[in-house]
Amino acid sequence: MKRAHALGAAALLAGGCATTDPYRFDGPRSEAGVGLAPYTVREECFRLDPGDRFDFYFWSTAPLAFNIHYHDGNAIVMPIDRPRTNEESGELIADRREVYCMMWETAAESALIDYRARPLPRRP
Repeated sequence: MKRAHALGAAALLAGGCATTDPYRFDGPRSEAGVGLAPYTVREECFRLDPGDRFDFYFWSTAPLAFNIHYHDGNAIVMPIDRPRTNEESGELIADRREVYCMMWETAAESALIDYRARPLPRRP
């Protein structure tokens, strides 16, 4: 009986390991009213291939630093970098296969943010 119980637990654990890819970007991602305390960083990340496109939008109750970046070895590459802004929107086209992250960072003031990122069809 103990052996059957152990096998059942092992099966549950193995099934729990089968998760979806957290960087998969096959539909819009958005949140509203996300609270950021002072000196806080928040990221929303997704994997893109060369030529993949997405549009983005965010709004904040207080100025904060915003960027879209990826890591290249020890370097951080920021195709978009806004050191102090309350609102940004635009479109980004990936030039390489990477995990791209939208990142918000507050300073001394807390903030609430609304954001959206939406994959776009590839251009012919």
